[in-house]
Amino acid sequence: MYFQRLKDLREDKALRQEDVAEILGISQTVYSRYERGCQTIPGLHLLQLADYYIVHFCKLGMG
Repeated sequence: MYFQRLKDLREDKALRQEDVAEILGISQTVYSRYERGCQTIPGLHLLQLADYYIVHFCKLGMG
């Protein structure tokens, strides 16, 4: 599932959920829901994450 991939990418960069949430302009609580698969991630946020982690959109597990 894509949410596990998000966590792996974040941990590979030694980032906290708060750090990624700030990049996206959202709260840590919302980002935590993304990682747990409790909330659908808007396409814009997926594109921002792919750009930040320098991975293809498909590498986030969405394609």
